[in-house]
Amino acid sequence: MSRYIMFLSLALLVLLAISSCTQGQDAPATTISVLSSAYTLPPDADVGQPVIPNIVDPQAIDPQSVCPGYRASNVKTSSNGLTADLTLAGDACNVYGTDIEHLSLVVEYQAVDRLHVEILPRYIGPDNYTWFILPEELIPKPHVEQDFDYYDSGSDLKFTWSNEPTFSFNVTRKSTGDVLFTTQGFHLVYENQFIEFGSSLPENYNVYGLGEVIHGFRLGNNFTRTFYAADVGDVIDANIYGNHPIYLDTRYFKVDKDTGTLSYAPDATDKSAWYKSFTHGVFQRNAHTQEVLLRESNITWRALGGNIDLYFYQGPSQDYVTKAYQKSAIGLPAMQQYWTFGYHQCRWGYDNWTQLQEVIDNFAKFEIPLETIWSDIDYMKAYRDFENDPDRFSYDEGADFLSRLHQNNQHYVPIIDSAIYAPDPTNASDAYTPFDRGLDQEAFLLNPDGSTYIGAVWPGYTVFPDWIGALFNGTGANRWWLSEIAEYHSKIKFDGIWIDMSEVASFCVGSCGSNELYLNPIHPPFILPGEPGNEVLEYPEGFNLTNATEAASASAALSSISATASSTTSTTASYFRSSPTPDVRNVNWPPYTINNWHGDLAVHAVSPNATHHGGILEYDVHNLFGHQILNATYHALLNVFPTKRPFIIGRSQFAGSGKWAGHWGGDNYSLWAYLYFSIPQALSFSLFGMPMFGVDTCGFADNADMELCSRWMQLSAFFPFYRNHNTLGAASQEPYIWAAVTEASKAAMKIRYALLPYIYTTFYLSHLTGSTTMRALAWEFPDEPWLANADRQFLLGSAIMVTPCLVQGATTVDGVFPGVGSGTVWYDWYSQTPVTGVAAGQNVTLDAPLGHIPIFIRGGNVIPTQEPGLTTAAVRASSWSLLVALGRNGLARGRLYLDDGESLVPNATTWVYFTVQDSSLKATPLGNYTDSNSLDSVIIMGIQSPISRIKLNEKVVHANAWNLEGSSNVLKISSLDTLMTGSAWSEEWTLRWS
Repeated sequence: MSRYIMFLSLALLVLLAISSCTQGQDAPATTISVLSSAYTLPPDADVGQPVIPNIVDPQAIDPQSVCPGYRASNVKTSSNGLTADLTLAGDACNVYGTDIEHLSLVVEYQAVDRLHVEILPRYIGPDNYTWFILPEELIPKPHVEQDFDYYDSGSDLKFTWSNEPTFSFNVTRKSTGDVLFTTQGFHLVYENQFIEFGSSLPENYNVYGLGEVIHGFRLGNNFTRTFYAADVGDVIDANIYGNHPIYLDTRYFKVDKDTGTLSYAPDATDKSAWYKSFTHGVFQRNAHTQEVLLRESNITWRALGGNIDLYFYQGPSQDYVTKAYQKSAIGLPAMQQYWTFGYHQCRWGYDNWTQLQEVIDNFAKFEIPLETIWSDIDYMKAYRDFENDPDRFSYDEGADFLSRLHQNNQHYVPIIDSAIYAPDPTNASDAYTPFDRGLDQEAFLLNPDGSTYIGAVWPGYTVFPDWIGALFNGTGANRWWLSEIAEYHSKIKFDGIWIDMSEVASFCVGSCGSNELYLNPIHPPFILPGEPGNEVLEYPEGFNLTNATEAASASAALSSISATASSTTSTTASYFRSSPTPDVRNVNWPPYTINNWHGDLAVHAVSPNATHHGGILEYDVHNLFGHQILNATYHALLNVFPTKRPFIIGRSQFAGSGKWAGHWGGDNYSLWAYLYFSIPQALSFSLFGMPMFGVDTCGFADNADMELCSRWMQLSAFFPFYRNHNTLGAASQEPYIWAAVTEASKAAMKIRYALLPYIYTTFYLSHLTGSTTMRALAWEFPDEPWLANADRQFLLGSAIMVTPCLVQGATTVDGVFPGVGSGTVWYDWYSQTPVTGVAAGQNVTLDAPLGHIPIFIRGGNVIPTQEPGLTTAAVRASSWSLLVALGRNGLARGRLYLDDGESLVPNATTWVYFTVQDSSLKATPLGNYTDSNSLDSVIIMGIQSPISRIKLNEKVVHANAWNLEGSSNVLKISSLDTLMTGSAWSEEWTLRWS
């Protein structure tokens, strides 16, 4: 919960249409009474130096104007690359640090589709190792594959270099001659606290990735991306929770129909032309603080440490790049348990077990599926990890609650924060044994003088687990974490864990709790939502149009709050700027100032000079805390559930975190803009190898309304992770609050739950091969350049296209049907009829009244379904059906993956392969997993000729059991279980029609 940003100012109010709560929507009051009379950390405790980002500082020096670059010498070639020495080509500039005079260049063709280019200091020792090197123990480093030796000859990538006027290099695609990356025209800058290199980019380029950021999917050419994990709400374009320093670059070429010649097409608008695209990927394996500047004609990388460790993936498609990136660099995503694909309900403000039970009962009353109930920090004793509030969330009552929940095949997930309460040592009643045990095992981060670093988070003054010290110095953070989670599970039988505040956040600058623990527990340095002075009164855009009276009331209340709020003004700006000291790093205030949302690096974060056991500074590993806590939690859950797949949803992440956990989109807002932003955010995490992604449905901050929540509940039904969550003090937004949202949710959930076998299979393929679960249209249809910026529609797997309505007050939505120009057929999910009369690239206006989300099936696919239910267990126990969407040529295919839905290493698995050709459907099961459910029905869309007879394995299907709807060309066959001797997939079978 990055709630901090909500409490800074009222600046966002200009974006909002505002109102008070509507009738029937109760806003939970603040639940933590323990801290009501406690000492409050002063707001200025979280105020650092007034820095100004270099990108907007008129006094900032452009390194390209003063730095000399390098020259290459001693070049040695090998069968798979080259090495060289790089030496400063002139006097050191020392602009944002001390220039490194001598560098090493390593170029490797590591695989036929991967080129590695690394530049690092020639002289590195134990004292400066982590200044420049990202240890492989933290982030694995791709290496040369061993299958054969001469990758350069087989690769489509070509590396060349030059010393004119100074060292530069090019990476070119051999097959097209296209220069993918070139540092020609840029001076390489390499200092002990600053690195800069860049490449030109083609006109109107298409670059994607560089997460995590709230932005459109295509990043555009006027954008600065800061890589510094921060506890920030979902502020547009700001650095937020995670960091994934990889981008994909897609380039479209016009094909001469006569000669086949390719020419770059920066503005490909001719729908009658032929186009071909090529996509490559660039991964900068660096976990230090970085900035990437995308400008009209170039990309510039800047880093405050680490090295240049580039991996070029040749593609030529997104699918090839993404798979290669995961398999070589970051690992394949963790497989999830089947139940995790059900619906999840959460909020900050469920005050006790009774309220949780009431929520569950309401879902049952309204017959809305509910798989998992979550607890935010409300359950904790004064916000402390691993301890429940004894009155509101007692262990005995919790045991009864969880027993009933599990008997109903439902699940429970609590939040665990990243900071650990440090009790008042002078007060015996304030004892906190998890802290004592961690201190005994040297589990916590230190100050430079060796004392324990004490910041402040929700419970008051806190300490922070030292994952880095545990890895490199053998201290006890991981052992302690594993033990505490096991101990907590002995009291509360949770099913998964939600990790929060893991950037890692602190509500004060520096070790503010040193010598202050006698003040604990303390209140955070801001007003919580719902408390006097921070009432939640904001509503979505357009609410004033549909609820004018309520909006006027809220507007008046907000005006009153604004009028009484204290403010400070300044007529002059005075900024803090630091200058480099020769051979010394200034880690707290680096000479180059990044565009960090919070400004000073120590604001709302653990300070850069905090020290890990063994001496590594937080400055060098800040972006990896969230990554490492997910690693530790994954293994802690394996300790609790040795045979089950761990279920973790985490906030901060880095490249490779997907092999342990999923991610939710953070603290978004109940605004229509964020309904839209959820799609590009999800598509980006598909590129980052974290397919288990979803957002806070209906919005976290502020109040949702009926219309927004209706649209959002339907949209999120087609994301892998599906959870509704909102803030303390806001109006309730469970789907049963509004009748219209109830019906909209049930309609979309019915589709989702029917599609669970398809979703599970698609996700398993992501786990197995690195393919994506949620997909951009441009990925599946790579030769249609008009899709390059399409991020208001998406595909779920390869067969389901979602075209949501994202505009307040609209009853229609425009959508494109990709592939129609080359023969792709699309079928409406609801009518099961083909979409006709649509041209390539044409935007088609579709009916989308409130409560309806347009869904389409791609021809050529066989989709297995089961009967929707209120839990995933009910779905898994139901009969099977098949949806067959014939392609233009009458063909279709599909597959189904089956296992027990939970085992880390299943004892039995089965694949079922479906093929349709020559008016027959064949199902071929291969494997040893036994599914006992019968086959009920088959629906075939796109039948083109009359039918008089249908056979299943030579048994005639009775005429009463099938019907060909002539107006829609849909063949519906039922009661197939009566013709089968076993379950649906116990043996191969063939269904024929003629």
